[in-house]
Amino acid sequence: MESEGAVPILAVPSETISFNEWNITVERSNILKSLVFHKNKLMLENKYGAKMQFGPMDALKFVDNGKDEALEVACAQKWCDTRSELMKCKRFDWTFTSPYQGTLNEEFRAEPTDIPINKDKLLQREDILFFDDITLYEDELHDQGISKMSVRIRVMASGFLILLRHFLRVDDVLIRLHDTRFYWEIENDYILKEFVHREAPCSLLQDVISIWTNPDELQNYLPVAVRELHKLYF
Repeated sequence: MESEGAVPILAVPSETISFNEWNITVERSNILKSLVFHKNKLMLENKYGAKMQFGPMDALKFVDNGKDEALEVACAQKWCDTRSELMKCKRFDWTFTSPYQGTLNEEFRAEPTDIPINKDKLLQREDILFFDDITLYEDELHDQGISKMSVRIRVMASGFLILLRHFLRVDDVLIRLHDTRFYWEIENDYILKEFVHREAPCSLLQDVISIWTNPDELQNYLPVAVRELHKLYF
């Protein structure tokens, strides 16, 4: 991903900063039941009343109650065997795949667009005023891979960039990325939103097996299945 990953993570439980017309708040908590950081949250609110937030409980609401038949492999049963009777008696996507793209209030108005996020501009050197990387939930799939939802924010003098990511790796089966980026430049009355779904079977990624644990690198090798672009006016 863009270079924000090199900045140290803040270690405070809660912090709010004011940036231009936005208040940005990060909240942290301990992990719940070895899976969910239930109070971890990123929230943004501007002076016009537009609010967006990214939280684990909202994300988990989008996990399919049915099973992903394409991923019914041996480790699925192992995962189920280690979970509670309540989970085992329900049909449940044991990979925790979620198409969650954040929680926005009614002050935002979305319109499709052809304008992409300017990645070249984001790679230009610019002082970073604020950075955080927040885990929303994570599971190691009985040591057979990982399912992780996280959100990063990077604030620069020119604007802010948010990356909401679900990373799924089922070893020797499949690797999947759901990336939703939100990019605001201070001169605009809208936020550019880009959702990208990338996925490939592990059999096609044997040449890059050394980076299977690094989604920032893997995104360059995974084919795009879906890309959606929107302007979010506020």
